[in-house]
Amino acid sequence: MSDQTITLTTAQAIIRYLAAQYIEIDGTKTRLCGGGFGIFGHGNVTCLGEALYDHKEALPLYRGQNEQSMGFAAAGYAKYHLRRRFMFCTASAGPGTANLLTAAALAHANRLPMLMLCGDTYATRLPDPVLQQLEHFGNPSFGVNDAFKAVSRYWDRITHPAQILQSLPAALNTMLDPADCGPAFIGLPQDVQGWTFDYPLSFFAERVHHIRRQRPDLDEVARAKAAIAAAKRPVIIAGGGVQYSGAVTELTAFAETHNIPVIETIAGRANLLDTHPLNIGPVGVTGSDSANTVAEKADVIIAVGTRLQDFTTGSWTAFAKDAQLIGINAARHDAMKHMSLPVVGDARETLSELSTSLGGHKATQDWVGFAQAERKKWVAYVADNTSHGNRPNSYAQAIGTVNTACDARDRVVAAAGGLPAEVTANWRTLDIGTVDVEFGFSCMGYEIAGAWGARIAQSEVEPDQDTVVFCGDGSYLMLNSDVYSSVLSQKKLIILVLDNGGFAVINKLQNNTGNESFNNLLSDAPTIPQAFGVDFAAHAASMGANAEKVANPSQLKEAFLRAKAADKTSVIVMDVDAFEGWTTEGHTWWEVGTPHVTDNPKVAAAHKDVESSRSKQRKGV
Repeated sequence: MSDQTITLTTAQAIIRYLAAQYIEIDGTKTRLCGGGFGIFGHGNVTCLGEALYDHKEALPLYRGQNEQSMGFAAAGYAKYHLRRRFMFCTASAGPGTANLLTAAALAHANRLPMLMLCGDTYATRLPDPVLQQLEHFGNPSFGVNDAFKAVSRYWDRITHPAQILQSLPAALNTMLDPADCGPAFIGLPQDVQGWTFDYPLSFFAERVHHIRRQRPDLDEVARAKAAIAAAKRPVIIAGGGVQYSGAVTELTAFAETHNIPVIETIAGRANLLDTHPLNIGPVGVTGSDSANTVAEKADVIIAVGTRLQDFTTGSWTAFAKDAQLIGINAARHDAMKHMSLPVVGDARETLSELSTSLGGHKATQDWVGFAQAERKKWVAYVADNTSHGNRPNSYAQAIGTVNTACDARDRVVAAAGGLPAEVTANWRTLDIGTVDVEFGFSCMGYEIAGAWGARIAQSEVEPDQDTVVFCGDGSYLMLNSDVYSSVLSQKKLIILVLDNGGFAVINKLQNNTGNESFNNLLSDAPTIPQAFGVDFAAHAASMGANAEKVANPSQLKEAFLRAKAADKTSVIVMDVDAFEGWTTEGHTWWEVGTPHVTDNPKVAAAHKDVESSRSKQRKGV
């Protein structure tokens, strides 16, 4: 070792570099990488494992049970920290790494940072073919890790130790960029991990990162101002990017100053409190009658920090065809969707600039009063929908029960199946940024794993609050091993398993399109001679959690309060009806493929009904 360089293996240099990276958040310096999730195999244990051992205090390594769930946990961690901190995942070569593919897709769709450090086949090829190597006869450099190119914002394969001098900063810059944020994948051949290089000591000097804030173009602001000033019925769609920008205060001030109603996307839930007078509710397929009525009548739609996916836009039927969109987004790709007037820039800076430009301009009180009257009707519907009464147990009842019993800063997590729609429609926001409904990739299995990652993050900031999981029986059966992870790591979760006997929401879609129930509910699967329920409470208890089954929402509330008082993970199971109790209001049209030719008259009628709303669909790019 000289005064200027240090000899390290590739793996040692990677981990030493990560440990030296910091970020300033609200004036406080903290380590950028919160640690990692790892399962060791022959492709990463000998070299990367050796390097991680020497940094186990600075970069704590959580032992995963499944590589896919590790990736979900990393996504949940990053989402809690509003993309300002990340975790890495390390997996062995072959199937270990391949298991991360779904999690990478989830992080990519949700624009979340996650670093994957994954084993790869030997750069020298001397021992080829090696254990778990997929051979492509005409392309020896092509392997499993190449599949991650489609689901990564940054991808590299390190074939020489010097390459990380360029690759690691590029990966971090991608993960921290507001416009390009997403997962980064670095393939590490097993031999290269142990090769050495004389690295410059300056590469490992402590560095403090800052999130870039792009100011908007003033001409774009002027065009947006003119459109808003001319509007008679403006509305703001607030997406998840509002929170990532730290722009909740600016959004609220903008809406209040200019008297403009606000509707929220799924990712944008918890931008405004439920009680805010300009909060008109969630919009879209899983939205509210109030928000959808306002969206349909609006003549100018100010879309802030949203990628405008089909559940927000009702497959582009939620808005009038002649309504003018204004896209405020750090990503040009999102700001320009559907012929929007784009304002490319950070949400916080853009809203402030645009508000100054608008001066004292306000939307008419008649328009705001109309929106608030619609919201009042929706609040009454939700109150009835979540009440108990003499009706079968439902998702909505469970949501309402927890909503009244939890603390304002407790974090709620849901994903895929019927629960994202039910949580989005029925949850009443108690505090800002407390709802994580993963519907960017709508991935079953995220619920418990993502919540574990979120709880790790939460324990760093507000350890006295709880992370609450809404999970269906289907998702629980798909990926439940992080019940065990949460118990082992002492990261307490409260998990509600709502059992409706199968994949009930897809059964509902099947029935709504004229089809008979088939292979979704356990009772309707032709290859199951005799269906039986799983004892989820016993299963969770076997993994060390407190667990109990309750019969109704009243018992659920009592069990939830016990779980709040407990010092470890609790799983509460309640049966819900597969057919009744769904939230029936608040939906826009959603485009699903239905058979254009069929011998089934019910399917034919459903196809005709679905197609009857297509005339409202906006055309755009």
